[in-house]
Amino acid sequence: MTSVGQDRISPRRHLVYINPRKLRHHFTDVLVVGGGIAGCRAALSCLPGAQVHLVTKDKVQQSNSAYAQGGLAGVISSDDTIGNHVEDTLLAGAGLCHREVVDLVIRESPRQIEELAKIGAKFDLFNGKLALGLEGGHSHPRIVHALGDATGAEVMRAMIESVHKASNVEVLDRTFLIDLVTHEGQCIGALVESQDGDKILLHAKQTILASGGCGRVWRETTNPPVATGDGMAAAYRAGCSLKNLEFMQFHPTVLYIAGSSRFLISEALRGEGAFLRDKDGYRFMPDIDPRAERATRDIVSRAIVDTMTRTMHPCVYLDMSHLDPDFSHQRFPGISKVCKSFGIDIGRDMIPVRPGAHYMIGGITTDSSGRTTLPGLWAAGEVACTGLHGGNRLASNSLVEGLVFGDIIGRLASAEALEGGPEPARIPFPEEASASLEPQDDLDLEDLTVSLRNLMVRDVGIVRHGDDLDRAQKQIGQWCGYALRHCFSTRQGWELANLLTLARLVVHCAKEREESRGTHFRSDHPGLDELKWGIDQNVPSYLPGL
Repeated sequence: MTSVGQDRISPRRHLVYINPRKLRHHFTDVLVVGGGIAGCRAALSCLPGAQVHLVTKDKVQQSNSAYAQGGLAGVISSDDTIGNHVEDTLLAGAGLCHREVVDLVIRESPRQIEELAKIGAKFDLFNGKLALGLEGGHSHPRIVHALGDATGAEVMRAMIESVHKASNVEVLDRTFLIDLVTHEGQCIGALVESQDGDKILLHAKQTILASGGCGRVWRETTNPPVATGDGMAAAYRAGCSLKNLEFMQFHPTVLYIAGSSRFLISEALRGEGAFLRDKDGYRFMPDIDPRAERATRDIVSRAIVDTMTRTMHPCVYLDMSHLDPDFSHQRFPGISKVCKSFGIDIGRDMIPVRPGAHYMIGGITTDSSGRTTLPGLWAAGEVACTGLHGGNRLASNSLVEGLVFGDIIGRLASAEALEGGPEPARIPFPEEASASLEPQDDLDLEDLTVSLRNLMVRDVGIVRHGDDLDRAQKQIGQWCGYALRHCFSTRQGWELANLLTLARLVVHCAKEREESRGTHFRSDHPGLDELKWGIDQNVPSYLPGL
């Protein structure tokens, strides 16, 4: 375990201080926080006798899962093998994958895809069979997709319909996770704010975090506004171990239109043969990697950054003009529609792209069953660090991971809940004095949030240097020391506290790992250091108080 040094700031245990006697109390067997693919799968996998509450920050349709374009990776074709998929995953993971977890997820993937089809997910077909796409880092076509480039939306449609039909599952949408509740070293539920502004103590025998990632820590991101790392930060405050937060995967191709929101341009375009060109039309990827545009995301992202620096241009361009235009529009209808709104014809025109923060590979430490280091708390999906992805996630492995671990956790957590749990009447929620805290009125939340996200892009982006990380650590430490003294009473304030917490931990992780591996590249330490930083060798692990 490592410490953060002299700028160490211990976070408050809770974001708000409350009187539990004045709150509404709800009781359930299993509390699931998060309505993406991992959360819905966990809820659906809970045993029928278990009462389940599924809490979502926004509408249940709003999650990173719903925005996923590419698809789900699984060995479906007879030309492919489980061993091929395992080796591709290990190669992408840069030596940090846990082999037993990789084997588990890859072997379970085809069954999970089949289960999705059974509940009504309509995947794309070719000659009556599942159409299989090819993406970067994959040696064989194995990407199952839906509606061309809207796989996440179709999968989540089917899963959400199933959740609403489940008689033992109650969905609480537009409900914000403020803090996890602990007692005598065990998680026993959560404090949430409902959509009507009431604070509720949700007592649960078992709690599952599936709350997604923290892409909004960076200005340039593919993530929706809900991805502010609330689950990771709440787990950190509750005493959970977190690890590998230096590994934020930047997606290489995000539509770059000045002044517009960032829109993901799927990996599948390059899988289908699209080229990357610089501002002068030069195709640069064959100079970088023998796989060219189909190299893994870390390699392509760094190549784009180097090219932008070399050409002094704010983006590069994705070119599909050499492919059949009708095929391009039919295969990628969603991307075609969005690009058309900006006057770009993907079958003919160059698409301006640049990398953006996409997927947090690190997260809450779990074992191969999804258990965290805090009894009573489980984690699945992007919020968790299971060991599947290592130092760099292979494209389209994330939805599969959410399905597999959501399934495992739902069954195990509900079984333990039905065996018994803590007696709610004996569980106090600490009521702490707030006299020493400052009101949030004198703090410009929007300005500080924007400043933080800009700093993370500038100093903690795709290419990092120790001097930049030192500067970022100092600045974020100052912001934490000032901002976290305030008593926030709004979601914007709680999100800022979570963003600051995650940013501080990401910078600490990036400083500690003095090597370059996977998505983490240090220009001052460009080589691998297997002796110090190989798998399970001094892997940074973080507890409250760092």
